[in-house]
Amino acid sequence: MTDSKKALIIGASRGIGLGVVDVLTKRGWQVTATTRDAVPAKAPASVEWVKLDINKSEAREAVKDALSASHFDLIFVNAGVFGPDHQDIHQASDEEIIQLFLTNAISPVRCAAQLLPLLNHRTGVLALMTSELSSLNENEVATYPLYSASKAALNMLTRGLQEQTEKQEVTLLSVHPGWVQTDMGGESATLTIEESSTGIVDQFEALSGKGGHHFVEYSGRKLRW
Repeated sequence: MTDSKKALIIGASRGIGLGVVDVLTKRGWQVTATTRDAVPAKAPASVEWVKLDINKSEAREAVKDALSASHFDLIFVNAGVFGPDHQDIHQASDEEIIQLFLTNAISPVRCAAQLLPLLNHRTGVLALMTSELSSLNENEVATYPLYSASKAALNMLTRGLQEQTEKQEVTLLSVHPGWVQTDMGGESATLTIEESSTGIVDQFEALSGKGGHHFVEYSGRKLRW
């Protein structure tokens, strides 16, 4: 196991995050994962778990300090909430909008920037979970406008990491998981968690060492910004 690749998955207690953990461990990766609450019952036994609420700066610093001696081939920041069900800016309170953008855009990028020094040079991959709905070109009718706007903000803030990732010669990814059967995606979604997670891990492995910033879906299709 000493030669296994190492991954850090931020936000892995359920859904796609836990699915990615499952796929990575099955492929022989050593995985460290974070959760805000209890360790999920169905998690692989080999996973090292760390408590983290990404919206708390002191918690992010504590995790960075705890992992300071570690080096990873992959850091995947998988965090996100849908926001108000109505998705209406006129109905949403200021606090709801602030919390949505904090959780979906600001905290993930702050977390990624703080953890970036732990990523291996050249072959490392820094990935953040976004959505094709964040794109003005892919989402022409502004479906779910509040959620989509928060993910568009995430894309721009992620692009702001590119100078740092280029210096470290690592690959920066904005990943769209597809429409997945999670609590957010619902039962009518076209993809299972396993299908989406497998595709996402395929992209991590395929784009390692490529450099640059890529906006891709789980299938490998390049998305328009």
